[in-house]
Amino acid sequence: MDTGKDNRNRRLDITLGLGIFAFLLIPWYRIEGGFLSFGWLPGFPGEASVAPGLLQILLHGRWWLVIAALMLAVAGVARITKDPRRRGALLVLSGAIGVLFLTLQGLAIGYSGWAWTISDRLFAALPDGQPSMGAGAMLSALVFVLLFSFGLAERGAMKGDAFVVASIALLIFLVAIFVFYPVGSMLIGAFQDFDGSLNPAGFTRNIQDPAIWSLGCVLGGDRCGVAWRTLWLAIMTAGGSTIMGLAFALVATRTRFPFKKGLRLLTVLPIITPPFVIGLALTLLFGRAGVVTEALSSLFGIEPGRWLYGMTGIWIAQVLSFTPISFLVLIGVVEGVSPSMEEASQTLRADRWRTFWRVSLPLMKPGIANAFLIGFIESMADFGNPLVLGGSHGVLSTEIFFAVVGSQNDPSRAAVLAIILLCFTLTAFLAQRYWLSGKNFATVTGKGDSGAHIALPRPLSIGVHVLVVPWMLFTVVIYGMILFGGFVKTWGLDNSLTLDHYARAFSVEMRDGVLSWTGVAWNSFWTTMEIALISAPLTAAVGLLTAYIIVRQKFVGRNVFEFALMMSFAIPGTVIGISYIMAFNLPPLEMTGTALILIACFVFRNMPVGVRGGIAAMSQLDKSLDEASLTLRATSLRTVRKVILPLLRPAITAALVYSFVRAITSISAVIFLVSAEYNMATSYIVGLVENGEYGVAIAYSSMLIVVMIVIIASFQLLVGERRLRRENRVAGLTTAPSPLLAQEKAA
Repeated sequence: MDTGKDNRNRRLDITLGLGIFAFLLIPWYRIEGGFLSFGWLPGFPGEASVAPGLLQILLHGRWWLVIAALMLAVAGVARITKDPRRRGALLVLSGAIGVLFLTLQGLAIGYSGWAWTISDRLFAALPDGQPSMGAGAMLSALVFVLLFSFGLAERGAMKGDAFVVASIALLIFLVAIFVFYPVGSMLIGAFQDFDGSLNPAGFTRNIQDPAIWSLGCVLGGDRCGVAWRTLWLAIMTAGGSTIMGLAFALVATRTRFPFKKGLRLLTVLPIITPPFVIGLALTLLFGRAGVVTEALSSLFGIEPGRWLYGMTGIWIAQVLSFTPISFLVLIGVVEGVSPSMEEASQTLRADRWRTFWRVSLPLMKPGIANAFLIGFIESMADFGNPLVLGGSHGVLSTEIFFAVVGSQNDPSRAAVLAIILLCFTLTAFLAQRYWLSGKNFATVTGKGDSGAHIALPRPLSIGVHVLVVPWMLFTVVIYGMILFGGFVKTWGLDNSLTLDHYARAFSVEMRDGVLSWTGVAWNSFWTTMEIALISAPLTAAVGLLTAYIIVRQKFVGRNVFEFALMMSFAIPGTVIGISYIMAFNLPPLEMTGTALILIACFVFRNMPVGVRGGIAAMSQLDKSLDEASLTLRATSLRTVRKVILPLLRPAITAALVYSFVRAITSISAVIFLVSAEYNMATSYIVGLVENGEYGVAIAYSSMLIVVMIVIIASFQLLVGERRLRRENRVAGLTTAPSPLLAQEKAA
């Protein structure tokens, strides 16, 4: 009995069944109320708005869908073909033409007919157009991708492993739809008019705008353009957060600082805090009616100023917000520097300062470069802090927002500003890769590494303590303000204690024996939890699958594939938001105002973190584990499920936690994508801040922090820890555990 042939036929039968199901029993086009609402059932299958693909062809004049039906029939012919090579060729042909056709017809035919002028010239005018793709069309596209993958596997691609081929094809398909298509739409949008017609005048006018490129601050004028302000702020924030993060990492690993646990806690808190809350707390401290400002005014007669509202205030808030991320990136790098190398340097009579400067610091270059890049990109994408503290000093992210929703309503200007922002971040991303390329920084090997890290030079030790201790005290004060601000009536005017803000946001009542969520924040709170809990597992799954493909499989274009995926990390959230609006507001894919667009944004925005975490964890797993499973005739899917995933639990937890937290705290992309039905917590809090309801905003933010801590702990309990059994026994003697084992236990 040929088990391999049976498996091939079974998966092909299931895929063909899905294709037939999509064509006969599911609405082909988008349902206004949502497919899962099932409000379309009364009119199904006869009405044009809810008819399946076959009836769209036969009854409603959508004759062009015949080609997709023919490609499905070709795949059916392949099912009964005996010759594997011919069978594979037919599957590749049907899948490739099917995907290409669905893409082209979706782009070429809009609501009222042809969307392209050239189509009117080549073909007769269409009496009617078509709505956006719905469940039937999307399921059919997925089926064609799978048919294409199975055909390649039949012809020997990736040693005939259909799971690996299908995974690569699906990842490329999804990244093309949700990363490159939106960015491409944004680039085209810069050259379009309001009606969608090509008009380069808007691009020319905006790209030459002095408000963007002016160098007035250097040449003696009033201020520089928004592009240079944003770039300078990003460089300063990246530099400041990297220096502070390195100082914290050195204090936590190389000194006898007595409050290391408290230091780690304080560095985690800003990560799970909505990004604009720190800016709001700074306002409560140093604003015109802030605590410190009022105290200085009453004690020393210093008149309250507006120094906080501008680049200085934004920089302070961003350094406070992004330093913890730099710390988490750098602490592992600082700990990973080999003690034996430092001891060798001292054996050669180098002092502690020379050893640190010439040996330790150069080995930290990858972490420093990554921390700088993350700080740069986060500063570029930051929307909340500039909105709260920017005043009249806007940055690119806020200018993009006001170009879309402000009185000017200029999509072309928004697209031009987004392109400039994207160019800055991609340049930093490529510069970082070029700086680190071709260099080897490996210090942790399979061999044991004995010894202890050298103590820091005394001047450096004093310097890092001077940075860290005030920062810890300042952070405690900041979070004290956040906590206290939710319990006072009106900050700066009436500081009497109250629970009114929490009651207004999260009140609950019993009405007719039914629990009623009457607080104003509950709607956005439940929406945020739902979308975050859906997107987090999807982000982890896509990221870890991608990591498995990159680490374990060899195929043509693997490096390009990895670079393309990681490039999405360099795209700021503001650019993602505006590009999603431009791409998914019209056919062929119309998702604005739905939960789906938010989930897709979070999954593909946060996916690179899951990819990098999975690559790092999977690189530690010997390939012999996979090979042993495959030798025992397990499929790749079973090997991943039974062997790889249990050993990747730390990476799974990290991907789940990060994607969940980012889904709750993200604002730069979300602000463009929320709707009245699906309003996220951060967007709602921004609205409260704009309306001056600081107490309710702080109360809501405090609740989010508590909820995130609880759910993060639940993720860790749910995923668990990986258990590795290692025995180091020789001739009845037990040896000391290796440093790698100690690192596993510490993890």
